[in-house]
Amino acid sequence: MPTKKIRTCLWFDRQAEEAARFYVSLFPDAAIEKIVPSPDGTPLLVEFQIRGTFLIALNGGPHFQLNEAVSLSVDCETQSEIDELWERLCEGGAPSQCGWLTDRFGLSWQIVPSILPSLMSDPRRAEKIMAVMMPMKKLDIGKIRAAAESV
Repeated sequence: MPTKKIRTCLWFDRQAEEAARFYVSLFPDAAIEKIVPSPDGTPLLVEFQIRGTFLIALNGGPHFQLNEAVSLSVDCETQSEIDELWERLCEGGAPSQCGWLTDRFGLSWQIVPSILPSLMSDPRRAEKIMAVMMPMKKLDIGKIRAAAESV
């Protein structure tokens, strides 16, 4: 694994390897890079990468829980990419508002159209987009574009 100066560490009770394997299964360019065993031989750290972002999953015990204060944001080119990621991540998890969801391991994700920042650059468009987007759970590119074009 290349040396990175900053990597995100995700704290799990005992599901680090299961979670990392699930996450890399979602993306064609993702991989488990290394599994570091604890003294008893069970995985302690699982180093993995998704779309060039390196992460660590730690089996740290029940002391801390993941929450919405930290999320992984995924830019999606198409509605079908949004739909597929949304469905798979929501299995055993919970959808939230405005493109956010929590997966079955407690990790929060934002599944976002990659076109959104450019559409939001115009304040008049941004207001219309936000009005349409806020009540949505899974984001709909067609409805967001329509709101942007209504200005």
